[in-house]
Parts: sequence; C-alpha cells; structure tokens
Amino acid sequence: MSRDGVKIAGLLLAAGASTRMGRPKQLLHVQGVTLLEQILNEALKSELDKITLILGHQSKEIKKVLGQIIVHKKLRVIENPRYGRGISSSIITGLSEVEDNYDHVMILLADLPHVTSRLINLLIHRYLESHLPIGAIQVKSKRSHPVIFGRPLYNELRKLHGDMGARALFQKYGDQACLVEPDFFYDDMDIDTKEDYAEFQRSLKNQQS
Repeated sequence: MSRDGVKIAGLLLAAGASTRMGRPKQLLHVQGVTLLEQILNEALKSELDKITLILGHQSKEIKKVLGQIIVHKKLRVIENPRYGRGISSSIITGLSEVEDNYDHVMILLADLPHVTSRLINLLIHRYLESHLPIGAIQVKSKRSHPVIFGRPLYNELRKLHGDMGARALFQKYGDQACLVEPDFFYDDMDIDTKEDYAEFQRSLKNQQS
C-alpha cells in the first residue's frame, strides 16, 4: 500500500540461535501456530508494503514449518550467514535488501507474541504524521517495539554492531523520535526463556477461562 509514493518495508528478525531458550523459539507453539508464524501473519496483514524475513539458525527447518506462506507476494525470505555477530547483523542484512526501494523500515522482533497488524498500522500512521526520522511504540512511558526509521538514518543503521540493536540511535536522536503509546491494551512481553514461555502460556489460559 503506497502513500503518495512513500513505501515502508518491515524487517522481521528471526535469525537468532535462542541460546537462553535451549531450542528455536521461532518454532514454539502459540495458539495453533508457531511464534514466528504468529507475528509474520500479522505483519503480512498490515499496511507494510513488503516484509523481509531474516533467518539464520536452523533456517531450513524454519522454512519447512512456514510452508506455503513463504510464497506470499508481500514476503521475501533471506538468510543472514553472520547471525552469530548479533542482532545488528540481521538489521544490516535486511536493510541491504530494501534500502533502494523503500523510504522507511520497521524492525519487528520474532519473539513478541502480542504484536498485531493493528499495532503496526498505528505506528505507521502516527510516525508518518509526525514527519520525524525515527519512531517506536511506547508502553507505560517506556520505549518498546516495534521501531521504525526513515531513509536519513539508513547510514546510521549500517554502522550498528553487536547485539544492541538500534538502541543507540534512540539515545542519539531521542529529541527527534515519535513515541506512540497505543490507546488499546498491548502487552510488549518477549519470550526469551522457558520461564517466559510458561508465563505466556498461563496468560493465554487465563484469557480463555
């Protein structure tokens, strides 16, 4: 969906080895699908023009599980052979695929089970309205995910290193950031450990009871 020629790509980062979990958290089951399928489906339903899924650890197994969704017209699946160097390597790998044709990139993390197309669209709209170069969802006055960047910051994204992600850019450009607090409930929990996964499953059961 173009907006007067302005195009936005989503970079869905799912290359990590899940060392704290002990097994690929991308393949954990969430309400009948995998954790990765959950957020990928929401991203594909959103107003993002393109989704680039960046895989790394056990990429072949993950592709098999994703099945036919891989051929979705809005999706491109790529691999980051340097995923062991941290999340920044996946951001740079994904950016290389989209920077020529897309004016903004939204970074999505594969371990946030509550991200929805509604949340993604809210960030898109508020960020574009702000005309600021950087944006993020905010929860209880704390910056959270997803995050989004305009073309003026692409070179800065390319300079990232290690496992810090884009945090440094928010520290550097905090006065130019559009922080969007949803007007609906959003739980920004991420799933890193077995304990996180157990807590998430308990929360689902509580919602259903």
